[in-house]
Amino acid sequence: MLKAGIVGLPNVGKSTLFNALTSAQNAQSANYPFCTIEPNVGVVNVPDERLYILQELVKTTVVIPTAIEFVDIAGLVKGASKGEGLGNQFLHTIREVDAIIQVVRCFDDENTIHVAGKVNPIDDIEIINMELALADLASIEKKQARIQKQVKAGDKDAVLEDKVLKRLVELLADGRFINVKEHFEGDELIVIRGLHLMSTKPVIYCANVTEFDLKDGNAYTKQVEEYAKSHNAEVVVVSAKIESELAELEKAEAQEYLKELGIEDSGINRMIKSVYHLLDLRTYITAGEIEVRAWTIPAGAKAPQAAGVIHTDFEKGFIRAEVTAYKDFIACGSYAACKEKGVTRLEGKDYEVQDGDIVHFRFAN
Repeated sequence: MLKAGIVGLPNVGKSTLFNALTSAQNAQSANYPFCTIEPNVGVVNVPDERLYILQELVKTTVVIPTAIEFVDIAGLVKGASKGEGLGNQFLHTIREVDAIIQVVRCFDDENTIHVAGKVNPIDDIEIINMELALADLASIEKKQARIQKQVKAGDKDAVLEDKVLKRLVELLADGRFINVKEHFEGDELIVIRGLHLMSTKPVIYCANVTEFDLKDGNAYTKQVEEYAKSHNAEVVVVSAKIESELAELEKAEAQEYLKELGIEDSGINRMIKSVYHLLDLRTYITAGEIEVRAWTIPAGAKAPQAAGVIHTDFEKGFIRAEVTAYKDFIACGSYAACKEKGVTRLEGKDYEVQDGDIVHFRFAN
C-alpha cells in the first residue's frame, strides 16, 4: 500500500490534520510540544467519483477505492538526529514511506505556542530538512564503514555503492532533499533505493493557514511556494482546523461549507491528488457484478505489471488485457454495448495502462 509520512515541528497542526485525514479522532491534539509520542497510523481511501458512477452501471453493491496509509510521528526539533526530542525515536518509520508531507505553520496566533518562539516557515522547513539529512548522513557513514573491506578487495558492487555513498555525503551537506534522478543513473539508482534515505523522498509542503487565508494564501504561503519551486517539491495550502470541521459533516454539508469558503475541494483531497501527482501514479479499474475496484500503478506500467498488482499469478500467466477507456464505457453504458461499438480492445504485454482504463485480464493458470 502507498505510504505517506507526516512530519513537522511540534505544535504545527500535524495531529489535527491527521485526525481530519483519517476522519477519526484517534490522534491526540493539544497546544503543547510533543503531544504525539507514538506514531499514529491511518488508512485513507482515495476519492474517485468514477467508481460510484460505474457501480450504478454494472449493478454491484461493493466499491473498493485504492488507499493511502498516513503515518503521523512526534514533532521533530533541532537536534533530533542526535537524539533531541521524541520525534527522533520514530525516524525509522519515515524511512519506510513513499512520500513525505511536511506540515508548516503559516499563521500567526499568540494563543498557539511556536516551538522557536516566532513564525518563520522557511526556518521551520530547513530545521526539519537538516535533521533528516543529518540522520541520513549518520546512516550512510555506518554503511560506508561496513563495506570498506569489500571495497579494498575490489568487489564490484561494493565499489559502486561506495561511490554512490560518497556523492550522497556531498549532496546532503547542504541539508536539503535530493532529486536523485538529477545526480544518479542506472545501477546507482538501485543502490539508492536500497538505502531508504529520508532525504531522497518526494516532498509535499502542507502550508497550514487559518480559514481566512485558505482561498488566497498569505505572505507565509508565498514564501513556502517559492521555496518548493526551487527544491523540486509541491505545496498544498490547507487549514487543519477547517479540515477537522469538514470531517464531522455529511458529504452534502461539507460541499456547502466549501462553497461558502470559496473553494472547490477539501485540502485533504488536494493533498491526496498531490501525492499521486508527485509520485506519478495512475489508477485503473476492474468492474463487474462482484465489485468495482481501483488499483494504483506507476505511470508507464505495462499490462502484465498492472495485472501483478492484483496477484503475482496474473503477471506470470498474462495472456491479454481486455481494455475499455472509462469515458467510452460511460458513453456506452455496458460491456455488451462497448463490444458492439468496438471500443473495447484486446491489448498485449507492451500496452501501457492508462489512468481510468477499465481492464479485464486474461491469464493462464
